[in-house]
Amino acid sequence: MEPPTSSRLNSRKRRKDVSGPNGATELDGIPPKMSRRSLGLREPAPFSDEVEIDYSKPYIRVTYEEAMRGTPLDRPVRVYADGIFDLFHSGHARALMQAKNLFPNTYLIVGVCSDELTHNFKGFTVMNENERYDAVQHCRYVDEVVRNAPWTLTPEFLADHRIDFVAHDDIPYSSAGSDDVYKHIKEAGMFAPTQRTEGISTSDIITRIVRDYDVYARRNLQRGYTAKELNVSFINEKKYHLQERVDKVKKRVKDVEEKSKEFVQKVEEKSIDLIQKWEEKSREFIGNFLEMFGPEGALKHMLKEGKGRMLQAISPKQSPSSSPTHDRSPSPSFRWPFSTKTPPSSPANRSRNESAVTYDISEDEED
Repeated sequence: MEPPTSSRLNSRKRRKDVSGPNGATELDGIPPKMSRRSLGLREPAPFSDEVEIDYSKPYIRVTYEEAMRGTPLDRPVRVYADGIFDLFHSGHARALMQAKNLFPNTYLIVGVCSDELTHNFKGFTVMNENERYDAVQHCRYVDEVVRNAPWTLTPEFLADHRIDFVAHDDIPYSSAGSDDVYKHIKEAGMFAPTQRTEGISTSDIITRIVRDYDVYARRNLQRGYTAKELNVSFINEKKYHLQERVDKVKKRVKDVEEKSKEFVQKVEEKSIDLIQKWEEKSREFIGNFLEMFGPEGALKHMLKEGKGRMLQAISPKQSPSSSPTHDRSPSPSFRWPFSTKTPPSSPANRSRNESAVTYDISEDEED
């Protein structure tokens, strides 16, 4: 039986990334609903020495094809994953999640190495073994925890825990004088690769703390830890306190600067509003002024109308040339004494005199 290749697993995991909320698709062959036998969903996963195993039944390892098709509920595929799990983080949880979802019916056993083995083969840990056991116990994907797990898996250990497959990332893990401690597992066809989560690891977290040591030391001093507990010297303690005061002063200055910027910004906004309103009012005033006093403004028309009324009031009205003329009654003519001739008159009055003469003659005739 050939173990699953990493490319095949990667493609299957990529399909899960774009699938339903639980990461399952129809192509994976995983039933949509299935009762999980894991105790870790409601309470911490038990330790292996607390779980009873029925040794009366023979241990027959399932093949990869049988595991992918799905096994009966009373015969889950037993997958084993081991590690240090120091500073348990999301990378650890994601690796265990992949191991739990390798097959439709999976029982995940997680081995955690002790402090002694870890310090000898890898280095000093931040968390002690009991803390690391407890962290793994409370991961929802874990069904069983093996304390003091072996550094190299032996056939006896695999048979004792009735392990079908071993899950780990495919990168060769060189340790304990071996180029790859999982080499014999791969050769036996029992290796099931998982993918590492990039950007997060225990070493990365420790690197951040070491890089920002002063920041975290000051942080814990501020929270009430003593310099002795932090292994900080007297001089460094005073230095951290001084830095803390300087940072507070800087923060206050920065707050004042930000407030002043906000004030200046508000003043600028107010001034811009005032300028805009002033421009609008000035344009309105100029428009009204031109409308009143401009060349064609209302004032000019008012002056014209007033001048015309004044001239009309001062000058007399002329009678219309076409109006009818009324004949006046003839006035009594004046006679010169001892003369029948009338005095000389203007041409305009001759017609009148002629009529008067005629009138006078008629009167003499009557006499």
